[in-house]
Amino acid sequence: MANTPPEAQTPRIVVAIDGPAGAGKSTVASRLASRIGIPYLDTGAMYRAVGLLALQDGLEPPLDELAATRVVELMDRHRIEVEAADGGTTILVDGHDVGEDIRSPECSLMASAVSALTEVRKALVPLQRELGLQKGGVMEGRDIGTVVFPDADLKVFLTASVDERARRRHGDLRERDVDTSLEDVRAQQQQRDLQDTSRAESPLQVARGSVVVDTTGLTLDEVVERLFEEVARIR
Repeated sequence: MANTPPEAQTPRIVVAIDGPAGAGKSTVASRLASRIGIPYLDTGAMYRAVGLLALQDGLEPPLDELAATRVVELMDRHRIEVEAADGGTTILVDGHDVGEDIRSPECSLMASAVSALTEVRKALVPLQRELGLQKGGVMEGRDIGTVVFPDADLKVFLTASVDERARRRHGDLRERDVDTSLEDVRAQQQQRDLQDTSRAESPLQVARGSVVVDTTGLTLDEVVERLFEEVARIR
C-alpha cells in the first residue's frame, strides 16, 4: 500500500465527523471542508476500496479467519493511494480511480466487514492520521473521533432516524441507476449498523466531547451551517 501526499505543511484544524451509514457524513464533510478551506478526507472510502478488492476476489461477508487472511494478502498485492484536497477525496487502486465502483450496496456491506479486521485497521489508521496531520482537514468515518484523531479540534457525531437514513441512501442509489427497493436498503443499513456497533475492533460510538447532531428533518445547508458555527467557536 502507498499514498502520494503533498509535501507536509503546518497542521491546521482537524474536524472529526463520525456516525452511522446514511447520516449525511460524506456530503456534509465535503461541503464543510470547502467552506472552511481545508481538505476533505473520506476515510470510509479507504475501507470501501479494500472491500472492493475482497469482492473482486470472490469473498462474501461475514469473513472467517481464512477470508480475513486473504484480505490482508490482497492489500499487500495491490496499491491503494489516497489523494486528499479541497473539495474531495480520490481513491486509486493500482492507479485506477474506483470512486464509482466502491459505492454499491454490496461494497458498503463488505467495507463494514473488512473494517472490523484488526490488520486492515492497523494498515489504514496510520495513513489517515498522516493525511490529517499534513494540512488538517475534515475527516469522516466511524472511528475518527475515538481512534484516528481523539484530540481533534472538533468532534462531531452525525445521526438520523433509521427511516430517514434509508430514504437518503435509496435516493442516492436511484440517482446512480441502482435498482433496489427502499425496504432492501433499510435492511442493509440495519445490518451494517449492527456490524459497525458490535465489532470488537473500534466499534462505532460517540466519542467523548463530541457535538451530537441529529440531521433528521434538517436540510444539508442547515447541518453545514450548524457545524460551521461550531468551527467558528474554536478558531
